[in-house]
Amino acid sequence: MSTAIRFENISKCFALHQHRPHSLQEILIRLVPWRRRAPTPTEEFWALRDVSFEVADGETVGLIGPNGVGKSTVLKLISRILEPTSGRIEVNGRVGALLELGAGFHPDLTGRENVYLNASMMGLSRQEVDRRFDEIVAFSELEPFIDVPVKHYSSGMYVRLGFAVAVHTDPEILLVDEVLAVGDAAFQRKCYERIDQLRGAGLTLLFVSHSADTVRSLCSRALWLDSGTLVADGSAESVVQRYTVHGWEAEEGRLRSSGTAQQWGTGRVKIKRVDLLDGEGAPKRLFRNGETMIVAIHYEAPERIVHPVFGLGIHHSDGTHITGPNTRFAGLEIPWVEGEGVVSYEISSVPLLEGKYLISLSAHDWDAIEMYDYHDRLYPFVILPGSVEKYGLITMGGSWQWQGGVTSRAAYQ
Repeated sequence: MSTAIRFENISKCFALHQHRPHSLQEILIRLVPWRRRAPTPTEEFWALRDVSFEVADGETVGLIGPNGVGKSTVLKLISRILEPTSGRIEVNGRVGALLELGAGFHPDLTGRENVYLNASMMGLSRQEVDRRFDEIVAFSELEPFIDVPVKHYSSGMYVRLGFAVAVHTDPEILLVDEVLAVGDAAFQRKCYERIDQLRGAGLTLLFVSHSADTVRSLCSRALWLDSGTLVADGSAESVVQRYTVHGWEAEEGRLRSSGTAQQWGTGRVKIKRVDLLDGEGAPKRLFRNGETMIVAIHYEAPERIVHPVFGLGIHHSDGTHITGPNTRFAGLEIPWVEGEGVVSYEISSVPLLEGKYLISLSAHDWDAIEMYDYHDRLYPFVILPGSVEKYGLITMGGSWQWQGGVTSRAAYQ
């Protein structure tokens, strides 16, 4: 299979100016010889450092990572908006790009004029644009506004027109940044359907998104960038899982070091470690609805404590408290604890729907008067999409049945 894009040891450095004149007075003062100051200090910012990868013809690749790590820089380098500081880039094929809002648009020109301007920049002749113009406008759904200067367009209208041009110029390589998230849901679906059609025809796609679900569903492969370096390159599912877990671990550390999440108690029983495990006992942070999840609470009691109670709470990331089981509610009476031990809570079939969740843990006395140790929302996990139910927080696990009249049954059969 031939190569559409090749990055060989690519680095990109930007010069950040510490101070620039902000007024006409400052500019004039700087022009006076005896008032000239020392040259404006600059600082180097390396958006990419020694990044190498290849994308084959027809491959769909997602670029993931937090803001400011070089994802958009990669797309701009491929589209030749930027040139690398060092390294070599090879691009084989006509490139269509939807990068920043309004990129390639002249604000004082109308939508019609900008269609011709953008398409000519992508290599189409005026005659070719004439043949495709009606199709471009129809796809964008901007017929009433096509002769209005685009400076009067909303962000969603920019996306509509930009995407319509990008996918109707016969691109062999399509670069799409996060801007699709600006469009309304109906137009997003339309864009993804069009991308699927182009992929079926052999299009190569590089897609930047903060949506893990979109990358999973749209891409076969993912590249994880962080601080300008390539952290991981592999299947979309495996890379997105690694990235999600890394993000939650970082958030867990931030919560522990800040006052956002709390930990308190007398310390007579201490929760030393918490493991989230799957049904086989392997560590896991990403689950699917219906899977087994085990919460293993490792504790230490410096002295003998009689009848302790261990409990947990599960919270949605928006703060909603979903449930709060404990050993006493379950009828498990622990005679005493001393030294180290483990208390486990097993959910044989997780009823939670897609989302991000946090676990709180507690150890207290039988009458809930003395709190030995309490960890407030310190242990995150994620429920991945997979259930047929899409709304709310939990699945009821029920089933639907229908019984109609004779006419209805006949029609149904």
